[in-house]
Amino acid sequence: MTIASVISHLDATLHPEYQEKYDNAGFLLGDPEQECRGALVALDVTDDVIEEALSLGVNLIVSHHPMIFGGIKRITPDNALGRHIFKLIKNDIAVYAAHTNLDNLKEGVNGILAQVLGLTDCHILRQLEGQPSTEVGAGMVGLLPYPLPTQAFLEQVKICLNLPLLRTSDFATPSVSRVAICGGAGSFLIDDAIAQQADIYLTGDMKYHDFQRAEGRITLVDIGHFESEQFSKQLFYSIISKKFSNFACFISERGRSFINYI
Repeated sequence: MTIASVISHLDATLHPEYQEKYDNAGFLLGDPEQECRGALVALDVTDDVIEEALSLGVNLIVSHHPMIFGGIKRITPDNALGRHIFKLIKNDIAVYAAHTNLDNLKEGVNGILAQVLGLTDCHILRQLEGQPSTEVGAGMVGLLPYPLPTQAFLEQVKICLNLPLLRTSDFATPSVSRVAICGGAGSFLIDDAIAQQADIYLTGDMKYHDFQRAEGRITLVDIGHFESEQFSKQLFYSIISKKFSNFACFISERGRSFINYI
C-alpha cells in the first residue's frame, strides 16, 4: 500500500475542493510512491508529533492544521518550520492536512463536536459560497434534547471538552435549547448564529469586541481553539482505519494546546 493510495482515499473522503481560498489543505510533503508503514493523526505537526511518528515507525502524518500555510521564502533549521521540513524529509515522513475542508463538511469538525455536546437536528450555519449543497459550510446549529439552565449547560460543556474554564458574555437567556457551534476561530459567524435564533454560540479565539457584539441577543462562549477541534483526530483515525487494515493508524498523544491555564 503506497502513501498515494491513502492520500487518494483521504481526498475522496475529505474533499480538499471544499477548503477556503486562503487555505492550504491536501498533500503537503513527501514521496507519494513510497510504501506506507503507518499513519499518525494529530491536530498540529510539531517537534513532539514528529518525534512520536519516528518512535512509532510510521511515515505519514495526517493533521488538521497545515504545517505549510503561507509562502516559504527559506528553509533553514533556525526556525520551527524549517526544522520540521528537514526532519520530515530526512526520515521520509509524508504530511497531509485537512483544514477548512474538514471544517466545512457537515460530518467534519463541527459534526463530531455536535455529537460530543449531544446536539440533534443539526444543520450548517453558513453555506459554503458557490456550493449548491446545504450540507457543506461553516459552523453548525442544533438542539439539545431538552432545555437546560444556561449555567448548567456550560458546566456540562466543560466536562465534555475537559475545559478548566470558559469565557462568556452576559447570559442572554436563563436557559438554552438551540445551540450554535464552530470549531476553531469562529467570531465571523456571530451574526449567523443570531440570525438562526441560537440561544448560545460556542467557538474559539473570541476577542474583547467580539463579546460586545452579543448585545443581549445571544450568549457568546469561547471554548478554546484547540479544545473545540480536539476531536478531529478521532475523525481522521476512523476514516483511515476503516479503509486500510493492513497498516497501523495511531492517534497522537503528544499534541497539545499552545495555551496554558494557570
